Amino acid sequence: MILRMILQQALRDGSLTLIDHAGRRRVFGGAPFAETGTGPAPDPVTIRISDPTFGRRFLAGPELAVGEAYMDGTLTIEEGTLYDMLALMVANMHRHSRGATFFRLHWFVNWGLRWLHQHNPVGRAHKNVAHHYDLSEALYRLFLDDDMQYSCAYWPPGVTDLEVAQLAKKRHIAAKLRLSPGLRVLDIGCGWGGLALHLAREHGVRVVGVTLSQEQLRVARQRAAEAGLEDLVEFRLQDYRQVPETFDRIVSVGMFEHVGVNHYVEFFRKTRALLNPDGVFLLHTIGRAEAPGGTNAWLRKYIFPGGYTPALSELTEAVEHADWILTDLEVLRLHYAETLRHWRDRFQAQRDHVINDLYDARFYRMWEFYLAGCEAVFRFDRQVVFQAQLARSLGALPVTRDYITDDERAAEDVARRADGDWAPAPMREVG
Repeated sequence: MILRMILQQALRDGSLTLIDHAGRRRVFGGAPFAETGTGPAPDPVTIRISDPTFGRRFLAGPELAVGEAYMDGTLTIEEGTLYDMLALMVANMHRHSRGATFFRLHWFVNWGLRWLHQHNPVGRAHKNVAHHYDLSEALYRLFLDDDMQYSCAYWPPGVTDLEVAQLAKKRHIAAKLRLSPGLRVLDIGCGWGGLALHLAREHGVRVVGVTLSQEQLRVARQRAAEAGLEDLVEFRLQDYRQVPETFDRIVSVGMFEHVGVNHYVEFFRKTRALLNPDGVFLLHTIGRAEAPGGTNAWLRKYIFPGGYTPALSELTEAVEHADWILTDLEVLRLHYAETLRHWRDRFQAQRDHVINDLYDARFYRMWEFYLAGCEAVFRFDRQVVFQAQLARSLGALPVTRDYITDDERAAEDVARRADGDWAPAPMREVG
């Protein structure tokens, strides 16, 4: 009864039919799903829940209950898709449910405990990173682009291919770094090395990449050797807090989400100390276009322990405390939703391989839930990507941002000439 009342209040737009363990069928919603311009409306969904304890588990923690039921196979989709179900839930939560007492209570508990959840000293940070990034390289190769970019791609008008969009992201970041040959660059959270190798190869800079993942380190070093770039790129298993030298440029893509709000000022003070006085720092991070909150309980438990996406107010407050100058800020809206759609399609196409050769059916459902849920959040909630450009000096960069577009076009022109199919770069937007 209580679960039905909660769902009636929360689910108003679109249609969700729930069949419980006793075979009772109830329909929630019914109002037309208002178009938002962020993606197609989810189709009507029918789900069956075979676990008689689901209602109690939902009351104890709705995020965990839904995610774990899908992982365990006690929540199955009979009409529509998993993405439709999650998009319907996320959109309705954003529009209607946050004022409900039940959901606000869970939100306040989650928010109140975030300082504990995001306590990430060096040892714990290493363990949290290993939980996600030390999974098999073969898993990530199933759905990432050829360069293994595991962060939001950049989708200029007309781009529909994931590989092209990830290359556009690297060029966009490189342009904001204002690179020239011989500069020393620190890549904090370098992943499998793709960005560091791109910067060294395309711009002649010397890059130190640091990661806390043994698996990523192995792959990155192997890729550097295969590319013949070992003289320009060095990869280390090292926490950024333990880096001793200074650099002309710093870049960090998709790592700040793992820092933890407790450590923001520490992060920005350390990065400022690592940067030469006339240097530039480009931070690329998921963020929330709303007030501070907490991390989804299911995501925190199963995918990103210690993770949190900052509100802009939290980011800029820490920047100010560390005495940085914010020289440019770009908000990428829907770029990650499109990236996740491509990842989800590629991952689902490899379902049998994941289940039979790499992991098992429960693991597959866990990652399917992760990718679909994150796409829904980036389409229908307030998740975005911030690209914050920081400097220690007012004169470190040109006073207008035209150089960003100019440098991107120059990189595209060089690539066209190298491919033997040169043509002037088309006019396109920044952002």
